[in-house]
Amino acid sequence: MSTHLLGRRPERPRPALSPVPEVSLTYCRLHEACGAARHTFALWLARHTQGPVFWIAPDWGTAPLNPEGMLPFVHPGRFTFVAPRRPEELLWCMEEVLRAGIVPLVIADIPGLPGLTPVRRLHLAAETGASETGQRPLGLILTPGDGGAQGIESRWHMAPAHSPEGDAWRLSRLRARNAPPASWRVTNLPDSPALHSDIAETALA
Repeated sequence: MSTHLLGRRPERPRPALSPVPEVSLTYCRLHEACGAARHTFALWLARHTQGPVFWIAPDWGTAPLNPEGMLPFVHPGRFTFVAPRRPEELLWCMEEVLRAGIVPLVIADIPGLPGLTPVRRLHLAAETGASETGQRPLGLILTPGDGGAQGIESRWHMAPAHSPEGDAWRLSRLRARNAPPASWRVTNLPDSPALHSDIAETALA
């Protein structure tokens, strides 16, 4: 009996939202952003989408986004702000919007880390929304500290690294299914972003 060896073809890159080549977030999946500048990261992504954006945040404990601070990145009029009153409603709202498949980007600013089961439900909701509408929704959760949600597609940490020379940020890809950890110094946001990898340090985790 002959034995046949099965060859593995390289996996094709899946469609992704990429504001710059080094930063790539796969569509129809849930991603995580943490760090002091996680809101800046979210607005940077929103700048590279078209159509409405849903921003879900609790009506307690978090300050609303400043429209003037948003303007350099994206017009506030594109945003629909949802403020659930109960913690369990935060991810429920996100799941429903992703499943509807009507917007390209859904952001949830949550006070803690979600469990693995809710994360899986959010992945499935995004995939369902894509299959039913043709829209490719992307989910992004903003988590405190250094993040650490289980089951997410990728995790990004962003923090200010400003200097007398100008505004800058430290961006780290802490984990991704198809890319290794990496860090950059980011300048010239939002108009002409440049990622400087020559000063890259070991990722946070």
